Amino acid sequence: MNTEGEPFFDDPNAALREIAQNPAAYAHYLADFHRVVLDMQAKLEVLQRETRVHCRATRVEGDKMGQAFLRSFPVEKSLNDVLKNLKSATAGLEKSAHKRHAHDEKVKEVKRQRKEKERLKERKNNPQLQAAPQNPPQQGAQSPNSGYGVPTSIYNLDRRESA
Repeated sequence: MNTEGEPFFDDPNAALREIAQNPAAYAHYLADFHRVVLDMQAKLEVLQRETRVHCRATRVEGDKMGQAFLRSFPVEKSLNDVLKNLKSATAGLEKSAHKRHAHDEKVKEVKRQRKEKERLKERKNNPQLQAAPQNPPQQGAQSPNSGYGVPTSIYNLDRRESA
């Protein structure tokens, strides 16, 4: 195997390019990172508790009340900051996967809307001419919109249209 400066692949970013183009693969890839970050977060939370217990319990002869706590505070704060950043990273990973999926849905929606708009424009520019059906009035038959011009019986006043 030749390892003298030649890459194994022609393009090292080709796999990531494929992942970026597929929203399901993107979500799966970010889910792997999410699992790793959550695992780190859980282990660092245990480390945080154990560090706090150890540092606060470490006393030097002649310490006054609270001095052990004050010495342990910078160590605890730095680990708390790391945990806070990990929590925001997990939230960002989740949000990014949702945004990627929403982007794909929006692209599909825009395509559909443009096709519909094009159909409406086409229909507006080239209306189909249809001959109006001619129904000659029949003798003795009442049209449904007869109105007040046609005599009616007092027994069917409820079916009569009002003004």
